[in-house]
Amino acid sequence: PLPIIATGHLTTVGASKSDAVRDIYIGTLDAFPAQNFPPADYTALGHIHRAQIIGGMEHVRYCGSPIPLSFDECGKSKYVHLVTFSNGKLESVENLNVPVTQPMAVLKGDLASITAQLEQWRDVSQEPPVWLDIEITTDEYLHDIQRKIQALTESLPVEVLLVRRSREQRERVLASQQRETLSELSVE
Repeated sequence: PLPIIATGHLTTVGASKSDAVRDIYIGTLDAFPAQNFPPADYTALGHIHRAQIIGGMEHVRYCGSPIPLSFDECGKSKYVHLVTFSNGKLESVENLNVPVTQPMAVLKGDLASITAQLEQWRDVSQEPPVWLDIEITTDEYLHDIQRKIQALTESLPVEVLLVRRSREQRERVLASQQRETLSELSVE
């Protein structure tokens, strides 16, 4: 007998998401309960970028994206599933590793720390260049941070895709600004 294989592109209840996953809805439902899938020998799911078994059921899985689609997926193994059936029933699921073709890294710290972290690529030949997400953790206002980062990375085999202030720092700055009244502000 032939196995029954179902596919779906949706979010299921309990699935672990990454930053690149956008919410999708089925009517007003934001996540589908795994126990509501129709009977099948294997259910191959898409939309969630991290490989995972759903609801403790070996035959219901996300294989994940074959490449990192956001920086929070850096360093995570990516693979495709080789699914084997015997007499129409699931026998095994083997993970086949997908090689990394685009190196990515996240650097986090103040400017001095970022400068030190960038040194790891100083005398390295790297092709393709490493894509970087740089998260600055400082309370100082750095109006020229983009220019400074560009100068630091100019001769390195890296490509800076994102420079941002850390979320905690942004929230702290916003919270302190919200306490100031108009009479406390000056034109300086």
